[in-house]
Amino acid sequence: MVTFSILTMFGLGLAASVLLAVASRIFFVKENPKVEAALEILPGANCGGCGFAGCEGYAKAVVTNPDVPANKCCAAPKEAIVALGQLTGKVVAEAEPLVAMRRCDVYHGQVAQSYEYQGIPSCAAASPLRGGSNACSFSCLGFGDCVQACPFGAMSVIGNLACVDVRRCTGCGNCVSACPRGILELIPQRSRVCIPCNSRVKGKAVMDVCKIGCIKCMKCVRSCPAKAVRLEDGYIRIDHQLCLSYGEDCGHVCVEGCPRKILREIDLLNPGRLEAVSGADGSTGQNDRQAA
Repeated sequence: MVTFSILTMFGLGLAASVLLAVASRIFFVKENPKVEAALEILPGANCGGCGFAGCEGYAKAVVTNPDVPANKCCAAPKEAIVALGQLTGKVVAEAEPLVAMRRCDVYHGQVAQSYEYQGIPSCAAASPLRGGSNACSFSCLGFGDCVQACPFGAMSVIGNLACVDVRRCTGCGNCVSACPRGILELIPQRSRVCIPCNSRVKGKAVMDVCKIGCIKCMKCVRSCPAKAVRLEDGYIRIDHQLCLSYGEDCGHVCVEGCPRKILREIDLLNPGRLEAVSGADGSTGQNDRQAA
């Protein structure tokens, strides 16, 4: 009886293996060699900045879909983008390099703490609790959700303030998606000005909690000859493409006219001369390496 059971199980196992072998031959899908070649070219960061689920997803899309451009990978160097374009037979236009910028300067703003948070060390967890632990309910909480999300080591927290290393940032946008307050945004690497304030309130409501926060006086909006500065969704936004297209003939009138000095000149292509945002240690540019 035992021998019969063993033989039966052996026979079933053998039959199943034969069926699987036959099925694998029948349903075998030959891999496109260009996809493998594209994967070799791509950096393998799997950051998702291209809009696809990792490098493999983008490799398949760029090879098989004629509408997917070859310059979507923000982490790949220029040589890799050119190689990908040659592999897929697509014309490669140079994409505008982007970097993340923090719209907050709680240190120069001397933003006080409303209470001491003692919960899960996460911005997403702390943000809903009474508007967060800072007096400004739009400010950076500094628990580092963005640091965890960044696959390139470009984010750090210094003195409870998120900072961006512009030399490492690829503009993938993972940190932007991870921030529950919208503190971080992607801007062109060539950007000339920034406004490190995320507050949606104006006037006295800003001055009561922050020494330098934007009060929405609209002087920057009225003075910009390129019409690149506007009030949108309750806070000042800069259309960097319009600003760059107009050029430096404007003389940075938006910066000069800002009574709160919250609009600032930046030079992200030369981080050693960065003047954008002060850091947790009170110095400018976070030891000359931090963009925001």
